[in-house]
Parts: sequence; C-alpha cells; structure tokens
Amino acid sequence: MAENDQTNLERQFAVQRTYLKDLSFESPNAPEVFRGEWKPQNELNLNTKVNRLDEQTYEVVLSVTVTAKVGDKTAFIVEVHQAGIFTLGGFSEEELGPMLGAYCPNLLFPYAREAVSDLVTKGSFPQLVLQHVSFDALFAQHQQQAAADAEGARQH
Repeated sequence: MAENDQTNLERQFAVQRTYLKDLSFESPNAPEVFRGEWKPQNELNLNTKVNRLDEQTYEVVLSVTVTAKVGDKTAFIVEVHQAGIFTLGGFSEEELGPMLGAYCPNLLFPYAREAVSDLVTKGSFPQLVLQHVSFDALFAQHQQQAAADAEGARQH
C-alpha cells in the first residue's frame, strides 16, 4: 500500500500552454452559397498527433476539420490545429497512451470548438457549435482497431 501511495505522489501532470498551431477557413462557393436555402450537411473529422519533446514533455495537436455542404456545393471548410504542451511524469507506458490520446485532447477540444465557431461566424455563416466529443471512447475504439489489425497481420 505504501509503495502504491509513493507511486501516486511521484506522478506529475501539468499543462504548460495551449495554442493555435494552424487554422484555415475557405468558402469556395461564396457569394452564391448565401443566396440559397441554408440546410447544410456537416462533416466532422478529428485527428490527434503526439510529439515527444523530451523525457516528460509532449506536444499534443488536435486537428478538427469541418466541411459544410449545401447540396453538392461546399459552403465552407474550416480546419483548426489546436495544440498543447504537457508535462507527464511518473506514468507507466500503459497510462501514457490514454493520457496523451484521450485526456489531453479532451482538454484541447473546447479551445478548438471556440476557434471553429469564431471562424464560421466571421465567414458570415450561422454559428456552428460542435457537440461534445468523447475522446475516451475514440481512443478505446482506436486501440481495439489497432489490436484487430495486429491480429489480422499475424494470421497472414
């Protein structure tokens, strides 16, 4: 028990900073897209990338891309790369995956959601508020897919 308490005391997690790494907004069919009825089909794509900066410091980049189409015409494409620098010490390799693949993206998402909403509004479109995303579920799904792919590779 005392050893487990000691391990927990040695863990360190800190957000050093969050920042916009990249962003873009494109409205390829303006001004025509403003003239019709606004009933868009939105497509959301998410991706995360982890860069190890040193032994305990990581950059996590959450990429959010939203494409809105009205019929077969693209109304807008917005892409935001929201990044953060995180210090993680005292975590096992098994714990680092969920921390970097789910916990950190969960922290970054509200910043990315705000940037997307601001860009869409500045493009003269109705406000777009992205719904909450469960990065824990996405990470678990990714791990299951990676395990299934590895099993499939072993069988061939």
